[in-house]
Amino acid sequence: MRSLAELDTAVAGCRACPRLVTWREGVAGTKAAFRGEEYWARPVPGFGPPDASLAVVGLAPSAHGANRTGRMFTGDPSGDFLFRVLHEVGLASQPTSERLGDGLELYGTRLVSPVRCAPPENKPTPAERDTCRPWLAEELTLLRPTLRSIVVLGAFGWQALLPVLAEAGWPVPQPRPAFAHGAVLELDDLRVFGCYHVSPRNVQTHRVTHAMVAAVFRAATSVTGDN
Repeated sequence: MRSLAELDTAVAGCRACPRLVTWREGVAGTKAAFRGEEYWARPVPGFGPPDASLAVVGLAPSAHGANRTGRMFTGDPSGDFLFRVLHEVGLASQPTSERLGDGLELYGTRLVSPVRCAPPENKPTPAERDTCRPWLAEELTLLRPTLRSIVVLGAFGWQALLPVLAEAGWPVPQPRPAFAHGAVLELDDLRVFGCYHVSPRNVQTHRVTHAMVAAVFRAATSVTGDN
């Protein structure tokens, strides 16, 4: 089995989905605020230590966020919100994530995504999700010796994650439980926590608040013992 670092390198070189390749490369530099910046414009690997006890599952990189910076959840409002929470609950060394090499460290936490390329309108197709699934499956397999909890941000991540866990041997109930904020699945030595996605729309409409997200992460870290 390859290492997590080897997996990250392989992820960054993937060109399996033509629509996503065209979009992630074509959108680079098209937003006025970032014109002139060099974009990552490749699939985005996970971020965090290889012995993480907590994984955070999102949706996909955003066109001018992680697709620009090369770090999961970095460079857009969703990421700004998430890193403030992670820092508050003791899982990040600083409350901001701006770019690769900015000194940020995550403690016992790894950020992953079911889809690694920025999709048009933030909507990957089911086929693209399924094509990308082996990356998530392998990453969770590599984390399995230390992994004790997962926070899933949004229904898309929940629906993408549960089949991966089932195929890896975790006892996911049938029928698979529906996503809900505050949902908790107990799968032997693993706990899976549902949390509304920290998208600008959810935040602006107060569907999700800083306190709500922090509460989910505190519950998840109480399982891992990292905080």
